[in-house]
Amino acid sequence: MSQPILTVEHLTRNFGGLAALSDMSMTLNRGELVGLIGPNGAGKTTVFNMLTGVYAPSSGSITFDEHGTAVELGGRKPNAICRAGVARTFQNIRLFKELTVLENVVSAMQLQESYGLLATFGHTPVWKRSEADIRQRSREMLGILGLADKESELARNLPYGDQRHLEIARALATAPSLLLLDEPAAGMNPAETAELTTLISWIRENFDLTILLIEHDMSLVMTICERIYVLDHGIVIASGTPDEVQHDPQVIEAYLGQEASDV
Repeated sequence: MSQPILTVEHLTRNFGGLAALSDMSMTLNRGELVGLIGPNGAGKTTVFNMLTGVYAPSSGSITFDEHGTAVELGGRKPNAICRAGVARTFQNIRLFKELTVLENVVSAMQLQESYGLLATFGHTPVWKRSEADIRQRSREMLGILGLADKESELARNLPYGDQRHLEIARALATAPSLLLLDEPAAGMNPAETAELTTLISWIRENFDLTILLIEHDMSLVMTICERIYVLDHGIVIASGTPDEVQHDPQVIEAYLGQEASDV
């Protein structure tokens, strides 16, 4: 049986008197592709923000176990969580838009390096070799995401779909074990969404990743996710396989509605 890589227990986040997330528990097993769905305002992005250190939990625990040693992520800074092996994309694309496509990926890959001040400012042979290796691996990553011919373009000049791909490339460049995708199909047309569906499955297999996916496109969710958690008003109202979730009366009432018959 697969071992858990992420265990969330009784996670709660309050903003003043409002509970954006209440007593959430969730487990992701190593290698799984799991969906997190629910209406707008259900608390999905709040979950991602706590998993990645943007918000500290009001209560509860987030246990991440990448290499057999469990660590608590709750309250850690985002850069420490990224170094631990958790990467994410954002619903609203967040690239370094004035940097080139290649520079965006290089900057992410450098997060895993530790040259020391002397090597960095002195441009020692060790630094030069490491930088050359980073640029080579960054170019390989761009090739995987179909952006090899655009490495010199500014990120802001890319078409929308390519910006989405670049954001995924930048997340993968941090060498994560757990990848969080926040509405990766947002703004895409059906052809782009179909391509993305294939890409996500390919990335999971070839990068040996566990993936947690927020998405409103139910055809994508039901196609690639093995299990799904459903949030409504900050509370998990259902979890299970895609078939179980889309036929759950509480889920249909709260979220899927007539869409349930179409997915």
